[in-house]
Amino acid sequence: MTARFSTVRIDEAPEVTAPDGSAVRPLCVLPGAASFARFELAPEQVSQAVSHATVEEIWFVVSGGGEMWRSQDGRDEVTALEPGVCLTVPLGTTFQFRAGRDGLRVVAATVPPWPVDSPDEARPEQGRW
Repeated sequence: MTARFSTVRIDEAPEVTAPDGSAVRPLCVLPGAASFARFELAPEQVSQAVSHATVEEIWFVVSGGGEMWRSQDGRDEVTALEPGVCLTVPLGTTFQFRAGRDGLRVVAATVPPWPVDSPDEARPEQGRW
C-alpha cells in the first residue's frame, strides 16, 4: 500500500524537546522510509552528546552557526556549522553540537523514521563539550 501524501507547515508543527536537548519540530514522515524535522539551539546552547540505536541522519544548516562534533570508529571531527553545510550522522556515531552567538537552526532527514515510541533510540554518550 502506498503512503498518503501529507503537508505540514512549520508554524503548525508542535515543538518538543529532543533527547539531546534541542528544540525539534517533527514535520513529514514517509512510513518505513524516512522522517524530516527542524532542530534548533538557542545562542551558545550545547546539546547532550548522543548516539542513535537504529537511525541515521542527514543534516542541513539553514541559519545561524555553531559546531558539530562527531566520533566514529576512532575518528573524531569537529565541523563548522553555517548556512549551506550538509553533513551525515551514520548509525552508531556519537555526536554533539553547539550553537554560536546567533543560535543554530538545521533541518534533518532521519532514515528510517524516528521511532517515537522508543525511549532508548538516543543513547547518552560522553561528549566533547
